[in-house]
Amino acid sequence: MSNRGRSHASPEPTTGADAQAQPTLRADAEDQPTLRADAERNRERIVTAAQEVFAEWGLNAALEKIARRAGVGIATLYRRFPSRANLIAASFERKMADYATAAEHALDNPDPWTGFCWLINKICAMQAADAGLKDLIAMRVPASSAVDELRSRALQNLEHLIQRAQRQGTLRSDFVSADVPMLLFANAGIVTATHDEAPDTWRRFAAYMIDAFRADPSGSPGGSAPSRGQHQARVRGPERATQPA
Repeated sequence: MSNRGRSHASPEPTTGADAQAQPTLRADAEDQPTLRADAERNRERIVTAAQEVFAEWGLNAALEKIARRAGVGIATLYRRFPSRANLIAASFERKMADYATAAEHALDNPDPWTGFCWLINKICAMQAADAGLKDLIAMRVPASSAVDELRSRALQNLEHLIQRAQRQGTLRSDFVSADVPMLLFANAGIVTATHDEAPDTWRRFAAYMIDAFRADPSGSPGGSAPSRGQHQARVRGPERATQPA
């Protein structure tokens, strides 16, 4: 039988443009993991740089300074962190985790007053060591951030600790958890004013405050008193550090 008249379907020849497009698509797919890895490395560099810069200069540090230290452009920083609050939340997640862990540790102490005193000293020390952390209490961070969740967990443990110490009769009955941020605001001012001349002054201030919180104040603060020269230097006022351009 003749095959004349029958049509044989044959694959259409691949044009030059199609031939080039197919390997390009495969190459793009192969490049995606590399692009994601690069983006994650950039994010880690930005967070690390932000932690360092915020610790040195506080939370108002120029974001351009952070980008330069991270080795990225300012546009890359903003792609990863659209706002300063987003960057702060990412940068201080570890610090807030330390704070939450400290609150849990204090709550586990069988003596609630000892646990309370330890926690107050701990968070004041954390403020003294990090210029950014002392500013964080005045900042609002995104409500969905891990920092906000950790801060809420720490607050819950703090409130339980306060209740235990008050039932024990060692913590004054009118003390509330909102008094702790008030203490930290005051401690932040002490840290800023005395950082250069008498960096351990915050210890004496914390001891005074702890004694004031006691149900039966002893009137005996800890820590060493600043010298006359240190006091005079503070009265003259610390020179404000300026950020290099």
